[in-house]
Amino acid sequence: MTVRLTMAMSGYEHVRDLATGDVGVQGVELTTLTLPVEEIFYRFLHHREWHVSELSLAKYVALRAEGDASLQAIPVFPSRVCRHSSIFVRPGGPSAPKELAGARIGIPEWAQTAAVYTRALLTHEWGIPLADVQWFQAGVNQPGRREKVDVDLPEGVTLTRVTDRSLDEMLHAGDLDAVFSAHSPASFERGDTGIVRLFEDYEPVEREYVERTGIFPIMHVVALRADVLASEPWIAGNLLTAFEEAKRRSLARLAEMTASRVPLPWVPARVADMQRLIGPDPWPYGVDANRVTLEAFARFAHEQGVARRLLTPDELFAPQVLGRYRV
Repeated sequence: MTVRLTMAMSGYEHVRDLATGDVGVQGVELTTLTLPVEEIFYRFLHHREWHVSELSLAKYVALRAEGDASLQAIPVFPSRVCRHSSIFVRPGGPSAPKELAGARIGIPEWAQTAAVYTRALLTHEWGIPLADVQWFQAGVNQPGRREKVDVDLPEGVTLTRVTDRSLDEMLHAGDLDAVFSAHSPASFERGDTGIVRLFEDYEPVEREYVERTGIFPIMHVVALRADVLASEPWIAGNLLTAFEEAKRRSLARLAEMTASRVPLPWVPARVADMQRLIGPDPWPYGVDANRVTLEAFARFAHEQGVARRLLTPDELFAPQVLGRYRV
């Protein structure tokens, strides 16, 4: 018998072959919805509209720490982004990390994964306590954005919710000194010179961070509704196998010298460069290959009040996928 499942996922090159059906999931007839990540998270967290979903790691960790067992993840990480590049300021504002002490900083949600990693830079890399910052929460480009999970702010931390303005607007007006956001402010994307990155040349800084700490930030995870695994527990392992194969094919395409598979030059050289920095698989799935990053994120989330208790990596994933067979 074939199980019919629907999955929602953003349009990733390394998931493409799974989404199109070129890579199948054994025993599963999979329908894939390609949607913006913000829409995926909102609809899945509030309504559980599909069986398998890309999901914010921070929101998933928050739910698990609360004891919510309605979702179970597999160690597939569609999005990984270092976050020195996610700090936006005004020209003439903070020009170095130490100048963020005492600043007014806007975030789209306290439990946004990118914000967790960026606040960890603030505390662990630059020695600025969270309580030494005035925090403001609002939509990046639209007013009215709300938290999707409950948070328990650390002692001494204040967070002011702004309902009638966007972070983009507030930063432009000088009412914020910085914005920590995965999604760039719209004015920055348009090339407006009124907003710049704190780290204009961010890649060398981020590479040094990954090499020194071993943390390659995980943004998103793949989660399944628990009722799906309760009925058919084998689906977790078969899905993981299919995601791995789709990623393998993607990396092979990008490393190919015969033809350009994406409209950018020197992509095969960049693949080889990332293999030297991160390892033979520059985009690893699985728990053990990502234990350093997962342990660090769990610690950051707990310290910041996103997770009410400290979780271990093994607690985050379906037991069927914690280990792999060997021949």
